[in-house]
Amino acid sequence: MLNGNIAALLYLVSGILFILALRGLSSPETARQGNWFGVIGMGIAAATTFFYQLPWGFSSFLWVLLAVAIGGSIGVWRARTIEMTAMPQLVALFHALIGLAAVFVAASALYAPQGFGLGVRNEIHGSTLFEMSLGAAIGAITFTGSVIAFLKLDGRMTGNPILLANRHAINIGLGILLAVSIFAFVPTAAHLVFWLIVLVSFALGVLLIVPIGGADMPVVISMLNSYSGWAAAAIGFTLVNLALIITGALVGSSGAILSYVMCRGMNRSFISVMLGGFGGETAVPAGTREAETRPVKQGSAEGAAKILLAAKKVIVVPGYGMAVAQAQHVVGVMADILKSKGVDVKYAIHPVAGRMPGHMNVLLAEANVPYDEVFELTDINPEFPDADVAFVIGANDITNPAAKTDSSSPIYGMPILDVEHAKDVLFVKRGMGTGYAGVENELFFRPNTTMLFGDAKKMVDAIVKAMG
Repeated sequence: MLNGNIAALLYLVSGILFILALRGLSSPETARQGNWFGVIGMGIAAATTFFYQLPWGFSSFLWVLLAVAIGGSIGVWRARTIEMTAMPQLVALFHALIGLAAVFVAASALYAPQGFGLGVRNEIHGSTLFEMSLGAAIGAITFTGSVIAFLKLDGRMTGNPILLANRHAINIGLGILLAVSIFAFVPTAAHLVFWLIVLVSFALGVLLIVPIGGADMPVVISMLNSYSGWAAAAIGFTLVNLALIITGALVGSSGAILSYVMCRGMNRSFISVMLGGFGGETAVPAGTREAETRPVKQGSAEGAAKILLAAKKVIVVPGYGMAVAQAQHVVGVMADILKSKGVDVKYAIHPVAGRMPGHMNVLLAEANVPYDEVFELTDINPEFPDADVAFVIGANDITNPAAKTDSSSPIYGMPILDVEHAKDVLFVKRGMGTGYAGVENELFFRPNTTMLFGDAKKMVDAIVKAMG
């Protein structure tokens, strides 16, 4: 059994490791090391919590081991079987579980405060009750919001915005009811009021996320990540657990910072994002759009190979379509062939490429693409006018010039990769379907764009073979 001083010291060590983990994860070169710091820090925190509670009763000991075994087994199984294309959905579910855990811990502390060192039932300190209610509220919002995000990302719910009548008034009313309920709960510790807080928060989580369209889902993932951290921090204050406070604050603040960076990348209001009041306000339902009849220039793998080999500078723009086709490795092979022939090859990454932050960076790292060849939007955009070829593979909304010209578009105002300014644009895509935002890409119809229709992996593989 650990005494309080040793436990506090070990929690502090784990907190330092978490800080080093975030620092490592800020760069692709140090991401693996940062991940190990996080694993070790979480291991120390979990072990400290386990041994600090000793001596366990035998039955309690078995229940804890059983829960750890079940959860650990599921985690290992999913980590080994998950595909990168499904990673955003998995992250959304992780956030949902963190939010639900916050609700359960808060409820446990309310019903059995003596087990957490919070005094006896109905005599819990007011500040603790406030922290408890706040953690439960944020956790409940995170849970249902993350479930909706999962359903949208997994295609089990429409990716189009679901705009309810008077939704802003409803949200404001629920927000006021939530605040009143929390202030009523603090002096009374009434169990009925606690569950009212949870139910109202569940409803808010749904109503905050359903109006958000597909183009904004990467920001939603980042926002929910921040929420899950604040929920954990609030519960940490309730339990007087230093590890939870540090971890939650780190996750909450880093998620908020990432959301802010992504908002700048999408020209969104940070405050609106954090409150869920953004996305899709001007979207037109896909079924109401007129069928596109404009002609496009269609090319072949052989023609694309000739254009690429004749180029001096090529910028590759990866998107979600590359992830779906698992084409990152053959794209790396194509780039290596071009570089061996003296072609300058770079990769352009939009802040919201794919369906979660860093999606494309992870895929390119998996294909052993050198880090110094990968550039963010603000760094690479000035180079497109000098590029002979912009090779777009499965990216859609992030290259759409309508973001700069069509004020009725749901992506209007979002900074895009300026691929249209390259001498030639080779666009690899399965067909003429719209992107996740549900809007037609004006780039398809530009005179310097050649469409290469087909599975991304098969098309790039054919280009590589045509290169000889």
